[in-house]
Amino acid sequence: MDHVVGELMKALKKHGMAENTLVIFSSDNGPEVPTSIAMRRDHKHNGARPWRGVKRDQWEGGHRVPFIARWPGKIKAGSTSKQTICLTDLMATAAAITQAKLPNNSAEDSYNILPALLGQETKPIRQYTLHQTMSLALAIRKGDWKYLDHKGSGGNNYARPGEWGMKQYTLPEKAPDALGQLYNLKTDPGETTNLYFKHPKIVKTLKAKLEQFKKSGRSAPVRK
Repeated sequence: MDHVVGELMKALKKHGMAENTLVIFSSDNGPEVPTSIAMRRDHKHNGARPWRGVKRDQWEGGHRVPFIARWPGKIKAGSTSKQTICLTDLMATAAAITQAKLPNNSAEDSYNILPALLGQETKPIRQYTLHQTMSLALAIRKGDWKYLDHKGSGGNNYARPGEWGMKQYTLPEKAPDALGQLYNLKTDPGETTNLYFKHPKIVKTLKAKLEQFKKSGRSAPVRK
């Protein structure tokens, strides 16, 4: 990562753009299955740790990515934020920076996170964040609570052995009869304990909000 960022900054400096360019560094979601298995086997290294799951899974190991931004004179060097954001937010944020007006029917899951980047907003910009896997399985997060509207990973087959199977990394299911999954990411960041039956009100609330977003086709407010 340091090498990539370093080369990018060299190029920007060469063209006189280093001091007036917003640079954002992020990545694709989660480590790939065969690579993750090989790294764990050969080097005792889990590229997703401490998160559960890998690429394509609904668990945090399949969704969490780094997000680093540099903008001299705008973003305070060395600052951090506790905001929960999504890469879909880059559309509305870029529009805000360039003062472009987005059509009402566009960027339906995008929030403007410019106030967070500039250190002007500490309250949550996003009340809810949606997750989706390759199987179109959905999950929703609010604060520390995350609800998965399905059983299992929603992505990879954890009953499958071999190069593309994560069978050896299956965790014991503590609520096998649950139709979905509920985790508190503050107390259980590794998503090891399904609280579906212990907090039915939270499950009901998050599932209802998810259904609302599915029906409307968007999770961001309609722009006026």
